[in-house]
Amino acid sequence: MLSPEAERVLQYLVEVEELAEEVLADKRQIVDLDAKRNQNREGLRALQKDLSLSEDVMVCFGNMFIRMPHLQTKEMIEKDQEHLDKEIEKLRKQLKVKVNRLFEAQGMGYGPGGNWKPGGRELSARTLQGRGGKPLRGGQWPGQRVSGTGGTGSGCL
Repeated sequence: MLSPEAERVLQYLVEVEELAEEVLADKRQIVDLDAKRNQNREGLRALQKDLSLSEDVMVCFGNMFIRMPHLQTKEMIEKDQEHLDKEIEKLRKQLKVKVNRLFEAQGMGYGPGGNWKPGGRELSARTLQGRGGKPLRGGQWPGQRVSGTGGTGSGCL
């Protein structure tokens, strides 16, 4: 049986690990959706180069190719692009929130680019100019902590 302090440390580590897994899963999903978006962009570009609008084009769906009208194919890809853009934007917003929660759980406050607003009480350009626009010490920006591995805890994704 664990002591209360060991139990608390274990609970803390589990919470941080779960938050980190959520962040990594969202990042993987953004990368996958972005790859699909790039493939769609390539397809749209190929359709723009093909000037024969009257001919059908071959479209790959999974493991099979289907012949479809040129305009219908273009509209379908454009709709898919809009959907992917919205999904990626939604995931990026969620990722920002999850990263901030992870930093808070680790006791680091907000990460770089967290909820800082220009002119806000957080970190502003004026604050940095007052410090010469340089890190405080050892390459460390305000709000950063040095990690146990000797590097800076920049929190970069």
